[in-house]
Amino acid sequence: MNIMITGGCGFIGSAVIRHLIASSDHRIVNIDKMTYAASETALGTARTDPRHTLIRADIADAAAMRAAFATHQPDMVMHLAAESHVDRSIDGPRDFIETNITGTFVLLEAARAYWTGLPATRKAAFRFHHISTDEVFGALDPTDPPFTETTPYDPRSPYSASKAASDHLVRAWHHTYGLPTIVSNTTNNYGPWQFPEKLIPLVLLNALDGRPLPVYGDGSNLRDWLFVDDHAEALARVATTGEPGATYAIGARQPRSNLDVVTAICRILDAKRPDPAGPRARLIRFVTDRPGHDFRYEIDPSRSESALNWTARHDFETGLARTIDWYLDNTSWWQSIRTARYAGQRLGTAA
Repeated sequence: MNIMITGGCGFIGSAVIRHLIASSDHRIVNIDKMTYAASETALGTARTDPRHTLIRADIADAAAMRAAFATHQPDMVMHLAAESHVDRSIDGPRDFIETNITGTFVLLEAARAYWTGLPATRKAAFRFHHISTDEVFGALDPTDPPFTETTPYDPRSPYSASKAASDHLVRAWHHTYGLPTIVSNTTNNYGPWQFPEKLIPLVLLNALDGRPLPVYGDGSNLRDWLFVDDHAEALARVATTGEPGATYAIGARQPRSNLDVVTAICRILDAKRPDPAGPRARLIRFVTDRPGHDFRYEIDPSRSESALNWTARHDFETGLARTIDWYLDNTSWWQSIRTARYAGQRLGTAA
């Protein structure tokens, strides 16, 4: 099978490619614009596997997308390319609109034109899988049940609004044109190769450097955490077995407050690499909350677990320990980023 994966050098996209190359005989065409958070190194051995082809292109480039479909003749699209950091969307929403909304529209149109011309058998088997976030559902109160596939949309940030718009486009192309699309929504992912602007690697690397560990507000905001390799496995099952027009809510049932996450990082890191100056929890600093900070996200993955015959393999503590080990063992990767691209400064302060 030929699978087109957009954003395949990103955090989740690269995990999907590593999983598919290691567990199947599929051929992968990887389309990535190679923006600040992309890492070709994150592909691992898939980078040089003859079944993997990297195309450096923008999904908003209609001519490039038409050419990619014509040349590589995919049987399936897994659309992961997106601007994804909420704080950056607060500081500069334009890139989020252009990539997440316009880019998705351009890709859908290229896919539709290609799909329309396929022979009947290949046309019936074709799938367009759009990977999204639970942030499109808005914020949960402490007593609300977790999100499901039928939760109404209520996005609150420029990032989540752009992803909600792309979700709606994907579903509209299914209902209007018959394009066999699937949508999946997931919780916070973490694991190896995550760009260090996100909470877990940011706190981990600051803790290693003895720098302050910023926690928004009082740290009570709650997120549901999913190890990225578990998500990659679920996405592969959605793409290959999911029903056109369906939605799959993917999570690991691992909610934690932001303060719980930060203190867990400190505790594990203290055990693995003690700091002579004392426990790293001393570095925690409560800072002014970011604008529009949603209180809680949590997914009930029951339907997806049953439909996909899948459950997450990692609980949060096990996955976090694996993640910390990886960053400790791969200092050259993140040190080069901290030196040249992102030094750990706070983002998302614009009101």
